[in-house]
Amino acid sequence: MSTFMAKAETIERRWFVIDAAGESLGRTAVKAANILRGKHRPEFTPHVDCGEYVIIINADKAVLTGRKLEQKYYHHHSGYIGGLKSIQYKKIMATRPEMAMELAVKRMLPANTIGRKSMTRLHVYAGAEHAHAAQKPIVLE
Repeated sequence: MSTFMAKAETIERRWFVIDAAGESLGRTAVKAANILRGKHRPEFTPHVDCGEYVIIINADKAVLTGRKLEQKYYHHHSGYIGGLKSIQYKKIMATRPEMAMELAVKRMLPANTIGRKSMTRLHVYAGAEHAHAAQKPIVLE
C-alpha cells in the first residue's frame, strides 16, 4: 500500500469564519493558521498547498493577556542606518487591529512559497461585517 499524496488541483477549498471577540489574539491566530495550512484535513500533505480560506471578524475585540499591550512591540527596519521602528501593541490594537492579527497569523505559517500563498487566503476585518457572504462560509466555534 502506498502513501496518499494530495494534489493541488484536486483540493476543494471551503471558507471559514472565525470570531475573535473576547478570544486571545494568539489562540485565534493558531486556529486560522492551521486552517490556512490545511492541517485540519485528513489528506494533509506538507509539501502541497491544501489550505482553505479564512475570514476573521471582530479583530478589534481580540484580547492580549497580561501586560502585553504595554510590553509587546512590533519592530521593523527600513534598511537604513538607525532605521529601526518600534510600535507598541496598544497603539496597533487601537488604530489597526487587522494588522496585529495578520502579523500573528503570518508568523505561524512557514516562511516559504506555501506560507506566502496561504496569506493571500486570509481576510481580517475589525468589525462584525464581512464582504464574503456569497461564499457561504462555515462558522467555527
